Amino acid sequence: MINNLTKAAAIIILSALLTACSINTEAKTANQVKQEESNIQNISQNVAEKIEDKPDNSSIIPNEAGKIMILMYHDIGQREGEWVRTPENFRKDLQTLYDKGYRLISVKDYINGNINVPKGTTPVIITFDDGTLGQFNMIKTNEGYTVDPNCAVGILEDFNKKHPDFGQKATFYVYYPVPFRQKDLIDLKFKHLTNDGMDIGNHTFSHENLRNLSKEDIQKALGKNVLETKKYLPDYEVDSLALPYGIKPKLENLKQYVVRGEYSDIKYENKAVLLVGSNPAYPIYSTKTKTDAIPRIRASEMNTSGTGLYDWLEYFDKHPKERYISDGDVNTISIPIDKEKEINKDKLNSKEVILIK
Repeated sequence: MINNLTKAAAIIILSALLTACSINTEAKTANQVKQEESNIQNISQNVAEKIEDKPDNSSIIPNEAGKIMILMYHDIGQREGEWVRTPENFRKDLQTLYDKGYRLISVKDYINGNINVPKGTTPVIITFDDGTLGQFNMIKTNEGYTVDPNCAVGILEDFNKKHPDFGQKATFYVYYPVPFRQKDLIDLKFKHLTNDGMDIGNHTFSHENLRNLSKEDIQKALGKNVLETKKYLPDYEVDSLALPYGIKPKLENLKQYVVRGEYSDIKYENKAVLLVGSNPAYPIYSTKTKTDAIPRIRASEMNTSGTGLYDWLEYFDKHPKERYISDGDVNTISIPIDKEKEINKDKLNSKEVILIK
């Protein structure tokens, strides 16, 4: 239905056209005038339809207590596999997310509650584990180096040029000694990513399985990663961890060192610890969120468990009220009134909560 604003716009356009075309009508036949009036009516109707077709988010009810998908990718390569997405399929993923009203934020945005996406859209987070060449490859040219258009970073940057409202944020969980597999380009790549607004996270120093490590070895695995990253980015805060294999230490009293610890005078703190999960997360300020065990969704179509990206997209298509819907204001948190008890007020960072009846 065309709203009042649309009707007004159509009337204004119609009036202007009628005025312009009524000059010297005396010199025209009645049939000519009738035909022109018919043309004007068609033009007015087309304008009104175009205005109506433009998405109107004014009636969408925000739900900023809803679920957020944190997607887990590994490699981007030429052959699709359980842990590999082809460039074509990765582009398809981005286009599908965009068309369904999802917009990119980073893990740092999530941690800080800085979910700044347009009204009526849903935040989504893309993460990459392992720091592979397929994620970020650079090609040497006569002028220096350029980003491979078929690696993940190149695809994200190109998609953002075509759809700037989608964003190009992502978080890369790397390990050492050679993240992204081009030894001489680590510094260049790290600076490129952070200048792009993308994140670098902790994936231990050498992809250690934390299950049976001692207190000292856990802190070494995590602290040494931060120490190495700071060699390239001295002022950068590494504040999240993707657990290798999704595995925590076996002993309960050692799990605290996954969150914070110290190695060689370097203190680390992981404000978010990501699992190899299979379901969406809740916002950082939700009472349902455990920051040391945040689930992710595997972005693979070869996942037969029914818990992959496209399974959840279908789920949210059928249950739209369960997904996070932005109110368009980064300084407020708008939630249905029955969700008030799900908000941890200690994690609101001075944001105003708006209850929707």
